[in-house]
Amino acid sequence: MKFTPFKLFRDAVIVDLDPIRDQRGFFARSVDAEAFRAQGLPESFVQSSVSFSERRGTLRGLHFQRPPSREGKLIRCTSGAAYDVALDLRPGSPTLGRWEAVEITADNRRAVYLPPGFAHGFQTLADGTELLYQMSDVFAPALAAGVRWNDPAFAIDWPIPAPILSEKDAAYPDFRPETQLRWPAYS
Repeated sequence: MKFTPFKLFRDAVIVDLDPIRDQRGFFARSVDAEAFRAQGLPESFVQSSVSFSERRGTLRGLHFQRPPSREGKLIRCTSGAAYDVALDLRPGSPTLGRWEAVEITADNRRAVYLPPGFAHGFQTLADGTELLYQMSDVFAPALAAGVRWNDPAFAIDWPIPAPILSEKDAAYPDFRPETQLRWPAYS
């Protein structure tokens, strides 16, 4: 595996496979506790989920878990393609409120790891897109939160205008750090 930090965030990481190829195709390790530990990433994941979107332009997010959750996410595209967005919401972070996007596809087999305190969202770039999530902490509905996909506070440049959204994702209020980030800084 090859680990590449995001340009803005040293602890959000792009994970590329290192395939061993032969005439049949290839074999590659996608999670390795020792290699992850060496990169400062979680050594194990306690929950996995799948997100499937029928249509191109579907936008999900931006979601996160408030403390005391320590949910980090490893996200891989298993079918189709997605514009995957990481938004730093860690109180005290020098990159608070900044975002970065990575294209993850079934073809590039790229994954992204987002540490606790990041909001995550994506927009599908192809019909029939599926993402596999592996989380470092169990989902806690009482700690679930989100910020709006088009909040001017972040000015995220989504690739497809007029996305397909859930009512919940469309209804998040404008971001107000003084009221929405009332938790201790992540370390």
